[in-house]
Amino acid sequence: MNNYFKKAVLLGLVYFVALNSVQSQSKKLQKDSPEKVRAFFVSSLVKIGDPVLVALSKNELKKNMPVEKSPGAWDDRKHVTYLEAFGRLLSGMAPWLELGADETPEGKLRAKYIDLAQKSIHNATDPNAADFMNFVNDRQPLVDAAFFAQALLRAPKQLWEPLDAVTKENVIKALKSSRVIKPYQSNWLLFAAMVEAAIIKFDKDEDKERLSYALDQHKKWYLGDGTYGDGPDFHWDYYNSFVIHPMQLDIFKTLNETSDNYKTDFKTELERAKRYAAIQERLISPDGTYPPIGRSLAYRFGAFQLLSQIALWKELPKEVTPAQVRSALYTMIHNQLNAAGTFDENGWLQIGFYGHQPNIGEGYISTGSLYLCSEAFLVLGLPATDSFWSAPYQPWTQKKIWSGQEIPIDHALK
Repeated sequence: MNNYFKKAVLLGLVYFVALNSVQSQSKKLQKDSPEKVRAFFVSSLVKIGDPVLVALSKNELKKNMPVEKSPGAWDDRKHVTYLEAFGRLLSGMAPWLELGADETPEGKLRAKYIDLAQKSIHNATDPNAADFMNFVNDRQPLVDAAFFAQALLRAPKQLWEPLDAVTKENVIKALKSSRVIKPYQSNWLLFAAMVEAAIIKFDKDEDKERLSYALDQHKKWYLGDGTYGDGPDFHWDYYNSFVIHPMQLDIFKTLNETSDNYKTDFKTELERAKRYAAIQERLISPDGTYPPIGRSLAYRFGAFQLLSQIALWKELPKEVTPAQVRSALYTMIHNQLNAAGTFDENGWLQIGFYGHQPNIGEGYISTGSLYLCSEAFLVLGLPATDSFWSAPYQPWTQKKIWSGQEIPIDHALK
């Protein structure tokens, strides 16, 4: 038996064992109660976020966070990776924090992380702090200034209003400083627009051109059936969910609070987002896996941010029930989060799609980038009493059809 054949057989066996494990795990998970599922979501979000927020709240993030990069990394990424970790994590965690503290065990846990988040915001934007973040050097900080801004918009009662006056001033200065960065002609335009949306909400003197240009260009880049190009061209990847739909939704939602001029655009975008969310739900296999298509796969289940956001907003299409979305997300997140190597020995995320796979990262990927996975947890912004969390297990679309059940006929968005 030659070496090539031996390697092929070995890889086949590894794949077979991994697939069997995922399939077996999927069957076990459907027996878990809704209460157990929410507890998993909460504990998982805390597990992901704890190293970042504990360190940053103490001004020790730059000191303690490892910076892993892919073999093809453009540079050491240390000048951008810390804001990546913080902005992305907080954006995904924000709806859960916005529920506020209460006397339940979960409410007391939220109180802890609200406090850590507020201290982290102070340190990240204080020019005299050891963990003061880079908002201006290179282009990448524009991306994560936008995720930071998005977090503030998603949780204003917990992440903005309680801040002292000096910290609020520092936050606005940091966000405005990112204006020196010119966005690419792609989804990056929405990063600039998201920053301006936060300035509209929390300050004044927004850059109307950076805001309107981004929204106008995305109107032109709509390709149909819920999908936008990343720029004028279609890309087979998850950027409609990583960035394009969620940021447009949050921007339009903010604009609608102060003006009636965007109501039609908001309604149009919401219908497109609902359609894309329906497609996302159909992408999840009976075993809770999904196609590893396109760039930025190291963001893992953050690829399903939009599905989580549409569920959070209670805007799921009528043929998609909240319980089936919960069941699908639970199985998918459980698969990836529990793969060996997802975390290092100190609890920091490592590069990979399923476990630790450093080669899966593009040149712009480093440890901080990976915290975009937290965006899948937006549904934790729904209280435990909501039907999303209380209804019994339901199979999702692929689970139904591959077991011989009937499903609704799929239709394109007109």
